[in-house]
Amino acid sequence: MSIRTLVWGEYIHEQTNADVRSLYPDGMHTLIASALGEDEDIIASTATLQEAEHGLSESVLDATDVLIWWGHAAHGDVSDAIVERVQQRVWEGMGLLVLHSAHFSKIFKRLMGTPCSLTWREAGERERLWVVNRSHPIAMGIDPCFELPQSEMYGEPFVIPEPMETVFLSWYEGGEVFRSGLTWQRGAGRIFYFAPGHETYPIYHDRNVQQILRNAVHWAASSAIAWKGIERAPNRPVDQAPEPIEQRGLSLHQDGEEGFQ
Repeated sequence: MSIRTLVWGEYIHEQTNADVRSLYPDGMHTLIASALGEDEDIIASTATLQEAEHGLSESVLDATDVLIWWGHAAHGDVSDAIVERVQQRVWEGMGLLVLHSAHFSKIFKRLMGTPCSLTWREAGERERLWVVNRSHPIAMGIDPCFELPQSEMYGEPFVIPEPMETVFLSWYEGGEVFRSGLTWQRGAGRIFYFAPGHETYPIYHDRNVQQILRNAVHWAASSAIAWKGIERAPNRPVDQAPEPIEQRGLSLHQDGEEGFQ
């Protein structure tokens, strides 16, 4: 069964910065989608901030198993209504991969419930990524460690809720370390945050990074169960109780009524 994956990008720096455009002439989202497409089980498409509804209409999201989110310069330009729509789909089982500076995106901060702040330095320093959970599906086919010649340093403290799993830990040339590959689950949806991906470096051209993203799509999609209406509390009538009961007292609601409880 094919995994329908949507790669969402701001697509701002690629259009305004010549250095970024030289690395990603068609946009980072396009390169990521192309790399995902090397897996015959993944069908990858793209959407950008500039499209109507940011390319994230209800029909598009309903047809998406895994959403990949890259943002940096325009977090505030993302419509709150679209954020709520994406959050709902995650609750229902859509996987979400959050890349690099999207740690500060509205959707990630909302799902985490924390500031999601960190320390950083843009100096093009070397980053060494260590696999700290060798048996995790996201790490399959990856050596115990690999290096990116140039990267933006992200450092602790990373103000996030305790992750479900830590898959990767990064060390930077300047000495800092960072939890750079983390998982959570919100409702029925699986979430993976992956830190490398600064736009002025060719990080998404790296074969290890591309393999990690393909692995993560498979991992996130495996929990895409149809858990519709999770935000509501459906009423279960007396005659549908697992064990017979006698109704006592007054009731404010009608049998079968849906409401927030």
